[in-house]
Amino acid sequence: MKRAYFVQGAVTAALLLASHVALAQQDAQAEGATQEEMLEQEGGVLGGLMPGSSERIGAGTAFNPSISVILDGVYKNTFSGDAHDPGGFEGGHDHGHGHGHGMGDGFQLRETEFAFEASVDPYFDAFAMLVIEGTDRVDLEEAYFTTTSLPGGLQIKGGRFLSDVGYINSQHPHEWDFVDRPLVSEHLFGNHGIQETGVQLNWMLPTRTYLKAGVEVLQGETSGIAAYQGESDVRPEWIQEDGDGNPERARTGTQDLPFDDASGPRLFTGFLKWGPDLGYDHAAQFGISGGYARSFQDMEDHSQGLRVDTWDGDAWFAGLDAVYKYDSGGYLGHGNFVLQGEYFYRNIDLDYAYFDHENNADWERGTVSADGTSGRFQQDGAYLQAVYGIAPRWRTGARAEALGIAKNQAWDGRNNGNGYDDFDTSYRYSLNATFYPSHFSFFRGQVNYSDFAGDDPGGDRHDEWSFMLQYNLSLGAHGAHPF
Repeated sequence: MKRAYFVQGAVTAALLLASHVALAQQDAQAEGATQEEMLEQEGGVLGGLMPGSSERIGAGTAFNPSISVILDGVYKNTFSGDAHDPGGFEGGHDHGHGHGHGMGDGFQLRETEFAFEASVDPYFDAFAMLVIEGTDRVDLEEAYFTTTSLPGGLQIKGGRFLSDVGYINSQHPHEWDFVDRPLVSEHLFGNHGIQETGVQLNWMLPTRTYLKAGVEVLQGETSGIAAYQGESDVRPEWIQEDGDGNPERARTGTQDLPFDDASGPRLFTGFLKWGPDLGYDHAAQFGISGGYARSFQDMEDHSQGLRVDTWDGDAWFAGLDAVYKYDSGGYLGHGNFVLQGEYFYRNIDLDYAYFDHENNADWERGTVSADGTSGRFQQDGAYLQAVYGIAPRWRTGARAEALGIAKNQAWDGRNNGNGYDDFDTSYRYSLNATFYPSHFSFFRGQVNYSDFAGDDPGGDRHDEWSFMLQYNLSLGAHGAHPF
């Protein structure tokens, strides 16, 4: 009987000890222990293997994903002027961009982000983000895996992700230091920047300072640099009058457009990032990047579908980026300083064609002068911004931007003999102040002044003053942001 009690007590003690060890391992992970350390504690197979990953998921466990919800809302008021779009960009019929983050006046729920991240196993991390824009549009912002144990400093990322070209392209809106995306990113790369499905290979070079190189092979659907239509046709409206002279509308047949069906991948990018050793309080990163899109295709309907304009060609871009950060050691960010800037140039070689349809007649391909049938969108842009911690929990920032600095050549209509023309430079200036109650929330006020080129080359400029108030709150665990 005593032996039975002894055995029962020993088993109970062993179970208590095992549960204590398990809890201790969970606590270690919650405090930032790496998965390799946890596996070594459990007798895992990674002991002594140096992982090659240069990018790691910063939250979650080996078994359960970390889940976070980020709320982002903006109030905007345009209190003077009306700037429309910069000349050469939409207003000048440049069809190579989108406005996914464009804002009208009044209250708007801009984005609600749902992020999921975790270490899948000793070899892969995974991340996914769903975004609700406004109240009804759901977008899969990112969904990708990254390897964690390739040798030689190599890492593979695959899925849908924001490209690592430049600096701000890979950031989500809650990471920005200003309410809105820089003009050069929005207008040269489109909707959400370069956001694509594909694969990335990056290599952390074995140097004494941070040096990372990468290449990306992407499907090529980004509107600003790799717009794609494929084999396409249109079903336009045609208009006629009834016996009483009233207009009627009807549907007619389809018209094949002169687009090739170019299978993916269609966009190829590369980047190099270098971070010198500046000591404990200072840090910097410099980058160079570029890319080539072997297919750029776009179309636009006019006059209730009676005319269709088409552009077909290819594109390339190149850019520079630089970031400097100073950590003052002050209380809650007081005295911290960040200086950041980027420059990008893009070149889109295009062939132009248009198609007319009068009443119920057959479609006819329009003719223009030889100089107007092909040409280039040559455009560039840059921004420079600085953010300073003026007091504990408070930061203020200033930003200057320009589009079409050295070149702003875009489409200017088919009837002037040469459809591609030069537009003036557009500018925007911003000032803001941000209050951080905690690491998980901030409130930001910002004033923008826009001085944009006219819709026509050499036409009247238009300006605008606007004020924006933003709130951003993060619910749940969220991994650390990269540099």
